[in-house]
Formats: sequence, C-alpha cells, structure tokens
Amino acid sequence: MPAFRLIAFFLALLIPAAVHAQEQRPSTCMAVANSLPDVKFVSFQELAATQGEVSITYAGHSTYLIETPAGVTIATDFSGIYGGAPTPRVVTMNRAHSTHYTLYPDPAIEYVLTGWNPDGGAIKHSLVVDDVYIRNVTTDIRGFSEASKDGNSIFIFEVAGLCIGHLGHLHHELDDSHYAAIGRLDVVMVPIDGGLTLSIDSMSEIARRLSSSIILPMHRFSTPIGTFAERMGEGFDVEFHEGRTIRVSIGSLPKQPTIIVLEGV
Repeated sequence: MPAFRLIAFFLALLIPAAVHAQEQRPSTCMAVANSLPDVKFVSFQELAATQGEVSITYAGHSTYLIETPAGVTIATDFSGIYGGAPTPRVVTMNRAHSTHYTLYPDPAIEYVLTGWNPDGGAIKHSLVVDDVYIRNVTTDIRGFSEASKDGNSIFIFEVAGLCIGHLGHLHHELDDSHYAAIGRLDVVMVPIDGGLTLSIDSMSEIARRLSSSIILPMHRFSTPIGTFAERMGEGFDVEFHEGRTIRVSIGSLPKQPTIIVLEGV
C-alpha cells in the first residue's frame, strides 16, 4: 500500500469516528496532500484493516451509492431517478442539468447537500455524519445564455481512511487552487461523456493529476471505455466488473492505478 495512504490512516486515528453531524473536523485528505513530500511515513497495515470497507455501487448516470462501515448511505448527483430505494441518508446534487438534482427530494432524506447556493455565491459544506466527513470544492458551470459561477461542486467523502471524490458535472479544467482544496483522492468518480462536461483529453488530464488508485467512470453515454483508457496512458490498468458494486478499504487499494468499470457504466 502506498506510504502516503498509511500516513493518512494514522491521522484519521487521531479524530473520533463518530461526531455530531454539524461539527467540523480537519481534512486528512488535504493534510497529507499539503504535507508531501516532507511527511515522515509510518506503517500501520494491521491497524488499517480495522477501518472496515466502503461499498460503492453504480446506480446510473452520475449517481453512485456509497455505504460507509457505520452504515451511512450516500447518493451522489441525486435526481430521484437512481439511488432512491432504499432511501439514502445523504444526497448530493449539482445544478447543471435536471438529471443531476431534484427540487423535490424525499423528506425522509436526512441531509440534502446542493452543489450550488440558491442565494448566490459559493456554497460550502463541511459536516460529519457518523463515520464520514463530507466537504465540497465549487467549480463553475456553463449555461445556455451565460456561465454560472460556483454552480457545480466536487464532493469529497473522507471515511475509513479513504478519500473518495465525485467530480459532478465539471465544465472546466481545474487550476492549482482547486487541486490544493481537493487534496488527495484514493477513489475518484469521473464523467467521460466526451464534451457535455469536458473533453476526454481534459478529463483524463484531471484524472491523472489527481493520482487516484481507483478511477470510476460515469456519465459515459457512447464514449468507448477504450478511448478514455488510451488517454489515461499505459500506467493505468483497466478492470471490467460483472456486478455494480465494489468494496474498498485502505488496505485493498490497487498498487497500480486502475480504471474500474462497473456493470451499467
């Protein structure tokens, strides 16, 4: 397992696993990313195994279902079409298209996190729900008549020593300030529609720079997986899974960066 992920696990041990939902806490993903290359590496492989596994399921379009070791369920880019049954405890949304949000979420959903601020300006999420810390980094979206600033959010889920990111409906390349705010991502969910968000060339460049161990494509439409894999380069393996779910832990991350294509993608 890469050493910087072991140091992330060590930092995670210093933070209580269950905190009140509105209490903020430091980001281990940002802490490790900002400390490299000066950190001192330590090995906690046996302890890392006690963090448990995170379940990630492809529901459809840009919706992935994340289930934490404590049983918190999260649906990304939630429109109500995918991932609504059983009712997730947390949903995230983005405003680019109606297939990425709903104005009428089920009242039973405990936390509805929009990627945009209805009152204008950037929205900031930073909350803990049992064993997962959820935060966001805003980006801009294109509009039919004019661009919408801070209309999209990259959501980051920090759980079980892992840093999991969902790029949402990303419409522009990221600058250094975005990468600094995101930190490291062990798992990243990437739209590869070929132009509705960003071109395959631009999206693969972003995915490479994030240096994630697992890349999960989404929002694919007709783009061949081979085209995306080719743009990513020879340093990335490709795995096709028959099922829609993978289980990931800090100790099971692949040594070689891997594009994992789940059923339905």
